[in-house]
Amino acid sequence: MDHIIIERKEAIIIAALNKPETLNALDGELMGELEALVDMIEEDKALRVLILTGSGKSFVAGADIRAQSVLDTAGGRAWGQRGSALFRRIENLAIPTIAAVNGFALGGGCELALACDMIIASEKARFGQPEVGLGITPGFSGTQRLPRRVGMAKAKELIFTGDMISAEEAKNIGLVNRVVAPEELMKEAMTVAEKIAGNAPIAVQYSKVCIEKGMQTDMDAGIAIENELFALTFGTEDQKAGMTAFLEKRKAEFKGE
Repeated sequence: MDHIIIERKEAIIIAALNKPETLNALDGELMGELEALVDMIEEDKALRVLILTGSGKSFVAGADIRAQSVLDTAGGRAWGQRGSALFRRIENLAIPTIAAVNGFALGGGCELALACDMIIASEKARFGQPEVGLGITPGFSGTQRLPRRVGMAKAKELIFTGDMISAEEAKNIGLVNRVVAPEELMKEAMTVAEKIAGNAPIAVQYSKVCIEKGMQTDMDAGIAIENELFALTFGTEDQKAGMTAFLEKRKAEFKGE
C-alpha cells in the first residue's frame, strides 16, 4: 500500500493513513487501500484488534472536496454508497477496532472514527460534520451513527451547525472514550488493544455481536441473542482454558478455539 502504513504487533494490527499533503482526505486511491486493508483483516484469523490512526496533523480531514465538486446526482450516490459500504464493513469486522484520533476528524474522518468500536483521542483532536456548509449532507452514514453514539439532539446540533468540537467536548458527549496527551496517544491505544487481545477472542467477538445486534432490536430479542452466544462459548476450548486457569489461580492462555 502506498498511503497506509501497516505495522503488526503479534495479534494487533496498526494501520496509519499516510497522505499528509491532503491531511489524509479520503479520495478514491485511499478508499481503495482501506478496502484492501479490510480484505486482509477479514482473511487473517490470527488478528485480535485493529488500531486505525492517521499520520501528520490529521486523522482524516474529510473526503476529497475537489473530487466531489464535479459529481452529479449519480456520481454522488455511487460515492456515498462506496463509503458507506466500506465503513459498514469496518464496523462489522469480527475483531474490535480502535480509532486513535491524532488530529482533525472531520466529515468522512469523523464518520470513519464512528465506524470503529472505540475512539481514543489526542488532546489536539478535533471532530465535526461540516458537510452542510458545503451544500451536502454527511454521506458515509454520519447521520445514522452520530445520533446512535451521542443522542439525537446533540447529533442534530453538530450536523445542522457544522461546528467543530474539541476532544474534551467529544468525550463529554460520549463520542470519545478517552482523551490523552498527544505523545501518549499510541501508547494508550496499544495498552487498551493489548488488554483486549489478552482476553478470549471468541468471547470478545461474540460480545461485540451481542452489543451491535442488540442495539438494533428490542430488549427481548437482544437477550435471546446474548443467551445463544453465551451458550456457544461453553463449547470452546477458550472457556475451558479460562475457567481452569481461574480456579488454578494462574493467567489463562487463549488460542481462539
